[in-house]
Amino acid sequence: MAGRLVIEGLACGRSGRLVVPPLGLALAPGEAVLVTGENGAGKSTLLRTLAGLLPPLAGTIRVENFHAADGEPARSLADIAHYLGHRNALKGARRVGAELAFWARFLGGSPGLSPEAALSELGLPEGVAGLRCADLSAGQARRAALARLLVTPRPVWLLDEPTNALDAATQARFAALCRQHLASGGLILATTHQPLDLGPAVRSLVLEPIRADAAPADSTDEEGWEAIA
Repeated sequence: MAGRLVIEGLACGRSGRLVVPPLGLALAPGEAVLVTGENGAGKSTLLRTLAGLLPPLAGTIRVENFHAADGEPARSLADIAHYLGHRNALKGARRVGAELAFWARFLGGSPGLSPEAALSELGLPEGVAGLRCADLSAGQARRAALARLLVTPRPVWLLDEPTNALDAATQARFAALCRQHLASGGLILATTHQPLDLGPAVRSLVLEPIRADAAPADSTDEEGWEAIA
């Protein structure tokens, strides 16, 4: 049976303050959701909550029929997801190739591309693997961070503004990699202010800034908050 990601009544916030009112959605293999909205609407908060970096204020995040890197049934989304935030999470003193090899070991599971091959997929020349992460340009660092998605296959990609600092050609290259991931049965939830062509399987979730009179975080009334199109 194919795996699914099911989100029910999920309310997200920071320091106990409601930022994203309860929402629900379900993703099957090959499906993607693009999360949009103005600054402060809670896009990053939503992804950080899904990644397990922030506790939900209410609701559930359930994974069905997925296995973690150790072969056991996945207990949480963090067991099967790559999370890429605004920061690239690259250790400055470490060589780029060694950094990607570290993430491959740390995340475990089935081997993916070699660091050199993953960097090549993002349009970086072979010599970049030997550079210190601190010596990369902004665009190179973003591509090196994106290469982490390829060295260790994981079915779910949680991407927060993934194309920041990328030129148009690299944005198109990365969009093609996303479509390949979806075609192989992967799932993607991504926030973006820029066009990201994920193909026909993409849906849209538009977040609005929280209203002063919004329902409290423990409300069970979800009507009006499911913005999936």
